[in-house]
Amino acid sequence: MAPPISPRSLSPAQLQAAAQPSTVRRSRARYRVLGLLAVGTMINYLDRTVLGIAAPQLTKELGISAALMGVIFSAFSWSYVVAQIPGGVFLDRFGSKLTYFLAMTLWSLCTLVQGLVTGVGALVACRLGLGVTESPCFPTNSRIVATWFPQTERAFATGTYTVGEYIGLAFFSPLLFALMGAFGWRSLFYVVGGVGIAFGLLWWRFYREPRDHPAANEAELAYIEAGGGLARHSTKEDAGHRAKVDWRNIGRLLKHRQLTGICLGQFAGNSTLVFFLTWFPTYLATERHMGWLKIGFFAVMPFIAASIGVTFGGAFSDWLLRRGKSPNVARKLPIIAGLLLASTIVLANFVQSNTAVIAILSLAFFAQGMAALGWTLVSDIAPDGLLGLTGGIFNVAANLAGIITPLVIGLIVGATGSFVGALAFIGVIALIGAASYIFIVGDIKRIEL
Repeated sequence: MAPPISPRSLSPAQLQAAAQPSTVRRSRARYRVLGLLAVGTMINYLDRTVLGIAAPQLTKELGISAALMGVIFSAFSWSYVVAQIPGGVFLDRFGSKLTYFLAMTLWSLCTLVQGLVTGVGALVACRLGLGVTESPCFPTNSRIVATWFPQTERAFATGTYTVGEYIGLAFFSPLLFALMGAFGWRSLFYVVGGVGIAFGLLWWRFYREPRDHPAANEAELAYIEAGGGLARHSTKEDAGHRAKVDWRNIGRLLKHRQLTGICLGQFAGNSTLVFFLTWFPTYLATERHMGWLKIGFFAVMPFIAASIGVTFGGAFSDWLLRRGKSPNVARKLPIIAGLLLASTIVLANFVQSNTAVIAILSLAFFAQGMAALGWTLVSDIAPDGLLGLTGGIFNVAANLAGIITPLVIGLIVGATGSFVGALAFIGVIALIGAASYIFIVGDIKRIEL
């Protein structure tokens, strides 16, 4: 991937289009692309988390214990983590359009097949396949944001597509619970998988790189380039200049505190997220003894709160940047505040009212949404031509939470018969993440290898 464009490298015409009023109104093709990313991310999270909705019914039918269910939840992240760096390398070599199309189509197929399983082995195999095929999604999202958006809009763009992680579950959870009640847990996988395959075809039809997009005019392209976007280098002519693979770059990247610090912070934030995406419905069913209709209603609240948190965190970060604050303040402050506030999840152990529990969990998930700006920092610090690899490393660390957190919660619940220790574990991890951003990350600046 080519380096960000300095305003000095622009032609006089491009500088004029970017900095002065023009008779040609700047197009907004980048927002169409952002809409595609938001829908794709929503489907991505529906596919990986629909098992959590099906779990209370599925475990009874297949005779799966809490500890074993923790292993099954975790299986997705085993292959997801292993495939991150190969997925990032594939992205750097073959580009965003093909990578996302293949990933979307194949992960949706893996979801659909989960509805056919009759045993633990087949279910684990499907989850492993889902992890491999979903691995390029967020590195691709980050690459597209860096390509299509100037730096002052990247937190907004990242927050907008990240809302898809939560908004789908927020608004579709009642429908999915109703669908499961009427047709059984297998129907969830058929419906969600089928929708993903259909969207993959839409992605292939409508996604374009900036210079190839019919709705992007020169004024918009100049605006993106002047703000550090990569529109100029996202052309067909550059297709043959993909980054070459050099595995030594992994060690070189990890020597920089910016990357190691945000990796630890993202692991912490993802631990809260993983709880809601895996064990949350089971927590409501077993710990709080709620029925299906009540679970469907209460499950909506934290996801709506998280959606608001993501939107607020991204907008607040970009606002700080436009007000002249340094990237250190604008990017790190919402994340640190979010991680500190997410640790309040432990307070749910000390209240009896279901309404109070949902309020506490909603606050914690709102805060986790605020902290979900890590991908913006990846765009800011990734070396020239290595955004896919940097994103892959970041996602490996972030999604170790997907391996560790479900296993730890499953073991705690299996050993104690309660979620008290599980919520305490999540709260402590959130505090560790905040400390990482405060003491380890350092200056937010592009890494030079």
